[in-house]
Amino acid sequence: MWIDEGDEVITVPNTFIATAEAISLCGAKPVFVDADNRFHTMDPQRLQAVMSPSTRAIMPVHLYGQPADMDSIMEIAKQHNLPVIEDSCQAHGALYKNRRVGSIGAAAAFSFYPGKNLGAYGEGGAVTTDDEELAEKVKMLRDHGQRSKYYHDKKGINGRMDGIQGAVLGVKLLHLDDWNNARNEHASLYDQLLAEVEPVTIPACAPYARHVYHIYGIRVPQRDRILTELKNRGVHCGIHYPVPIHLQKAYSSMNLAAGAYPVTESWAEEMLSLPMYPELSNEQISYVAECLSEILKSVV
Repeated sequence: MWIDEGDEVITVPNTFIATAEAISLCGAKPVFVDADNRFHTMDPQRLQAVMSPSTRAIMPVHLYGQPADMDSIMEIAKQHNLPVIEDSCQAHGALYKNRRVGSIGAAAAFSFYPGKNLGAYGEGGAVTTDDEELAEKVKMLRDHGQRSKYYHDKKGINGRMDGIQGAVLGVKLLHLDDWNNARNEHASLYDQLLAEVEPVTIPACAPYARHVYHIYGIRVPQRDRILTELKNRGVHCGIHYPVPIHLQKAYSSMNLAAGAYPVTESWAEEMLSLPMYPELSNEQISYVAECLSEILKSVV
């Protein structure tokens, strides 16, 4: 597997820009496919329509901790002899049909940004693969393209993670399953408290998945006003993500106007990330739900 100038890689526009940047920095072109409206991951039914002779890989994103529909994506990739690269940066420990994300495609990327389910003390990341040749390529590229000191086969980067980050991650990894279990418990309580609150749409968990709720994202009309009202009550929320990649200035050269990916764009207007971390208390979650309910009665 080698992505080069002029190649195309299919991914989604509803993700952090790093997904597309990884493609662009290879000299390749990201080609977007819209999300499934229920689970907000890559819609496999739209994949065939964006295939071209230049397509070299498919990169689904396990967004917010929710695994993408990997069986469908892998089947289409197999038909076209394409590798699948999993963006698992928000899904540490998530399961797709009892398989860990990051173990299904040809390779996967994980981020250890401090805010992730498994976060380092600073910046960090990892690539997983069961392909020995690919593993050697990754090791080489992260170390200035060298197989041995001062002998460089490729133009690489300094992508070596600091030892202190590895030490922190080694300790935190022991607690990941417990932390993910706590996130699932928090999500269940949110689901229960918000189920009858109109017009909130709570996140749907795919039947094939064990969601790890890196983000608990609801959909609400007048999102920006509600965000401000919650902040005024001491509830700090986020938006993931307010501007889809195809509408970012950095990708304006693709000439993709508003309306190109309607599912992604509608989510961008309404998505609100509620507080979610393992140490949340039931009282805090109840307070968030109570505030949201009261605000919606006066705003919507």
